[in-house]
Amino acid sequence: MRRFPNYRPSFRPFLVSRADFTASLVVFLVALPLCVGVAVASGVPAELGLITGIVGGLVTGLLPGSSLQVSGPAAGLTVLVYEAVHSYGAGTLGVLVLAAGVVQVGLGVLRLGQWFRAVSVSVVQGMLAGIGLVLVVGQLYVLADAVAPGTMGQKLGGLPRLALGTGVTGSAVAVGIGALLVLILWPKWPRAARLVPAPLVAVGLAAGATWLLDLPVRRLAVSGLLDAVRPPGPGDWARLTEVGVIGTVLAFALIASAESLFGAAAVDRLHDGRRTDYDKELIAQGTGNAVCGLLGSLPMTAVIVRSAANVRAGARTKASRVLHGVWLLLFAAVLPGALGVIPVAAPAAVLLHAGFKLVPVRALVPLWREHRGEAVVLAVTAGTIVATSLFEGVLVGLLLAVAKTAWDISHVHIETQEQPDEQGGDGVLRVRVAGHATFLRLPKLLDALDGLPRDRTVVLDLSGLHHTDHACAAALEGWAAERKARETREEPRLSGQERGGGEPDGAEDGRIATLGSTT
Repeated sequence: MRRFPNYRPSFRPFLVSRADFTASLVVFLVALPLCVGVAVASGVPAELGLITGIVGGLVTGLLPGSSLQVSGPAAGLTVLVYEAVHSYGAGTLGVLVLAAGVVQVGLGVLRLGQWFRAVSVSVVQGMLAGIGLVLVVGQLYVLADAVAPGTMGQKLGGLPRLALGTGVTGSAVAVGIGALLVLILWPKWPRAARLVPAPLVAVGLAAGATWLLDLPVRRLAVSGLLDAVRPPGPGDWARLTEVGVIGTVLAFALIASAESLFGAAAVDRLHDGRRTDYDKELIAQGTGNAVCGLLGSLPMTAVIVRSAANVRAGARTKASRVLHGVWLLLFAAVLPGALGVIPVAAPAAVLLHAGFKLVPVRALVPLWREHRGEAVVLAVTAGTIVATSLFEGVLVGLLLAVAKTAWDISHVHIETQEQPDEQGGDGVLRVRVAGHATFLRLPKLLDALDGLPRDRTVVLDLSGLHHTDHACAAALEGWAAERKARETREEPRLSGQERGGGEPDGAEDGRIATLGSTT
């Protein structure tokens, strides 16, 4: 038998700490209404959302990447899934999700996930705030047992009617407000809060009150999972040759990857533990989606709401997210009747509380005072997410952050020095331009040059420029040509030395025509 001296077999039992155990229950309570709600909003049976949540815990949860990030069906893909189901049929959904998972695994193997490290803090905070606002608005209707409008704009427009009690169930509102009060007041007793987290207490008391008083409120209702499993058939695989199907697959893969990796960056900022390996996390998400596709269920992403609840509940390892999948499987598949005791308003209160915490209200005022540009990026990102979608909001935030960075580094300094004439004349004006000459600062640069006296000889020194883009180079050449045409005494001279010193090749008495060598 061949021996491997460096190999040390290790058989560790799967131990779960009390912190991970309680955190898993909290995440389960947060994930359950999300799984059901996303499935219903996507136009598929609620059980498919639970299947995706179970796979997110038992498959993706076991894989390396991010230890505390929790995966499952996400609201960011709801519209895309709805359109895909109605365009290609429910049977094709599994093929779409499976193919998207394969694309994600390929992106991770190619190590493209590393690019998501360069995420602006303001964009991440704006993403959290936008998700929190969307969550709060949506769960207000759920808490009141009211029918929620379809779009976010309609939901915002319907809030006044909701506040007036139109279509509202009073018992559900009472249960939801009671759960919210428990969530706010329970942490005031730190010893009790360490033993039992506030969401567990809130949901437990709400379920107990609903059962004892037999309140007329809507409760969770889920049937068996086995009947909902729909593996793709031979005819479904043939749809992959269609251009529209391929486009949908790429959209699934890119949006799911972006949401997961942006979420990973946000989760890393919520705790001090091990950082996310973005490539491994992308492979884990792709593997989970491949399994979901084989089962014919919804696509998954890493969901920031569940992940934030996991971190705040005190999770330490990936055991919490794996166990949350176990609870989903146990209670939804084995004991679905147990879910019927929980009023929908109680989990809605948990989500409302979590959504409020995602909005950095206290940090926004100091950020506005110290870094006004970052505050604008945060607000625009959050507002765009509320107005459009998560993916579009993050994309707008990233573009705005890049534009802000480009503006910040585009500094041009213009210094003018008098060089006396030995014969007692007015002498020469030496104009030194330093910094980064880009199109963003072109108006300032041209205004300064146009303000120079027209009856003086000018020496334009570009040796201090670290970068000159094409727009600035062309503008400077045009300015020099125009000035040369108007000179009455002598042509302007250019000491446009390159950054390393010395006069560029081809210069004729320092003429401006050699400006391009300084770019």
